[in-house]
Formats: sequence, C-alpha cells, structure tokens
Amino acid sequence: MKTWAIDLAKEAFKFSAAHFLIFPDGTAERLHGHNYRVFVSMESELSPHGLVIDFKMIKPLVKEMVDALDEYWLLPGRHPVLRVNELEGGISEVVYQERRYTAPANELIILPVNNTSVENLAGYLVDDLRRRFTERFPDVPLITLRVAVEETSGQRGACTWRS
Repeated sequence: MKTWAIDLAKEAFKFSAAHFLIFPDGTAERLHGHNYRVFVSMESELSPHGLVIDFKMIKPLVKEMVDALDEYWLLPGRHPVLRVNELEGGISEVVYQERRYTAPANELIILPVNNTSVENLAGYLVDDLRRRFTERFPDVPLITLRVAVEETSGQRGACTWRS
C-alpha cells in the first residue's frame, strides 16, 4: 500500500514567546523566551491531480497559527498549581508557589495544557491545525498530521494525530 505526504519547514513558520517549565518535583525554570520554529507533515490520499494538497493552500494556515502565538507569554491553563488572577486595569497576576508576576492581560495566552513544554506546544498546535484544516478543506481526507516545535536548534518535540 502506498501513502503520500507533504512536509513543510518554512522560515516563516516561527514565533517568539516567553514561558517557564514546571518540573515534577515542583521546581520551575526562570521566565525566559525562545524563538520557536514549527514543522508540519501531513498524509492524505493523492488527489486525481497528483497532489496531497497544494502547498499554497496549507502554508497560510500554518502561518496564521504561529502568528497567533508570536510575542506572548505562554501559560499552562491546566497546571494544578499555577494560577492566573485578573487584577484591575487589564493586569493579570501569575502565581506559582512563592512566585508572583504581573503582566498586561492581553500579553498572555493561557493554553489548554499542563505545562508549556515543546511536546505540549506540538500537541496544542496539531489540534489547532487539524481544526483549521478540516474547516477550510473538508473534502481532503486527512490521514495523519504531525507538528514539531523546535525551541533551540536540534531540540524539538512533536505530536502526531492519526485518523
């Protein structure tokens, strides 16, 4: 049996964001940032025109997705201890154990993950891209979708969705 796929690794598929990881022992990294790169692979049936999908159609979806995360502080909305409290004047307070940070609320993105690891970012992005793709291209039978997120050169996490 043959399968067909496309791989995307464009220079424009990047975003800069702040975060900190929380480790199993309760310790956490200091707040810092990365210039993340995103890589996408997708498998589908080959169309009668010999394409999985035209690259021009999928690239804007990936770009929209990464642009939505660019220049934000990414926070894990499903962490059992970390809390984000809304204060007056459009300010949010981020509380983790003895740490307290304040930041403009509109500069935070609270993600549906338990930690802001590259593995979880890849999982979030694979779900986001799958939703965007199926909304715009409901007739393209997606078989697998893989998203990898690189935080530093040669160091990335990935998530694969399979139908």
